[in-house]
Amino acid sequence: MASFRQNNCKCDKSSKKCRCGATWSYRIYTGVNPLTGKRKLIERGGFRTKKEAELAAAAAELEIHNGTYVDEKRITFEECAKEWFNIYMSTGKVKISTGRVRKHEIGRLNQHFAKIPIKDITNRQYQNALHDLHKQGYAENTIDGVHRTARMIFKKAIELKLIKKDPTEFAVVPRVQKTVEQLEKEKEAVKYLEKEELANFLIAAKTMGLEQDYVIFMLLAYTGMRAGELCALKWADINFEEHTISITKTLYNPTNNTLKYSLLTPKTKSSVRMIEIDNVLSEILLAHRAAQKELHMRFRSTYHDKDFVIVKTSEAHAGYPEQIKKIEIRMARLLKLCKLSTDLSPHSLRHTHTSLLAEAGVSLEAIMERLGHQDDQTTRNVYLHVTKTKKKEAAHKFSQLMQSLPH
Repeated sequence: MASFRQNNCKCDKSSKKCRCGATWSYRIYTGVNPLTGKRKLIERGGFRTKKEAELAAAAAELEIHNGTYVDEKRITFEECAKEWFNIYMSTGKVKISTGRVRKHEIGRLNQHFAKIPIKDITNRQYQNALHDLHKQGYAENTIDGVHRTARMIFKKAIELKLIKKDPTEFAVVPRVQKTVEQLEKEKEAVKYLEKEELANFLIAAKTMGLEQDYVIFMLLAYTGMRAGELCALKWADINFEEHTISITKTLYNPTNNTLKYSLLTPKTKSSVRMIEIDNVLSEILLAHRAAQKELHMRFRSTYHDKDFVIVKTSEAHAGYPEQIKKIEIRMARLLKLCKLSTDLSPHSLRHTHTSLLAEAGVSLEAIMERLGHQDDQTTRNVYLHVTKTKKKEAAHKFSQLMQSLPH
């Protein structure tokens, strides 16, 4: 049975109506705590009228009777998010790189909710936070990520009986309706080299490149592998007899600290794959391995002997895997020498690989498998762009053939 009281009312007791704004609270005793022997008490306040307190108490008593009552705690969002993150990472199933992204997303949520008790966050407040991120100019993918993380945090809070309701349940991520012009520009934005440009680029890498440039960019151009996969590549992954390269890992080094690298599983399950290579690339790799053995002998006492294919060659860090950032810098240098667009990146060679395979008549499914994609819209766009030109050529040739026939 609930009891009620008005808190610190300063009105004359003879007055029938409170005029000072004092609030009401209720108390419900729910039995005895078996561990302490003390009576368990639920107390809630802040109600404007006694009637509001009575209704809230009746709802609480019904929940207690039905076994659905949740004693909401005054833990802040920041504290709850920290607890969730520790549980999330302790499963051992989350990559370091994913955990780093989640931390960034929690930081964006903390800008809005850090010190607010998690039980007090409303649907409206949460929706406004998503709109605010949108106004700040964050991309839709970024806001989607923040929303996914928030949903996991609030779901855990319900599981831990810290809150009753999830304010993210009906939230909508703000979307921008793109114009036809914007969609067309996005399709045009995919950058890759035409085959003549690629040939000139690779000649520049061979004749004017820095040490290892030629093998680096031949590997990227001839296999379509990601730069992180290239940096993690080991000699044990290359089968010279079968002419194949196994992709089983990627380099993770967000701080670009040579000594603090990690090897992670690839981006997706389909990223684990076998790539067939030709004799040209095999010969280049064999020559590179011979040169690397000389490097190993020169610095044998300090060489970081972990079997990496593309390594640093300075005495201080010989044998350590090269950084993705350094490959980007090396490519920018060569592009400038070739008078090609410096907007291109190592990933552009992946798109270039796609375009040349499409031009050679390889199916989209086979290209996806070689690149380690389940489905990728950018790759699809490159493929459709190239094959559209081939289809036009086919239509033109058919028209010419028909025109040569007597009518």
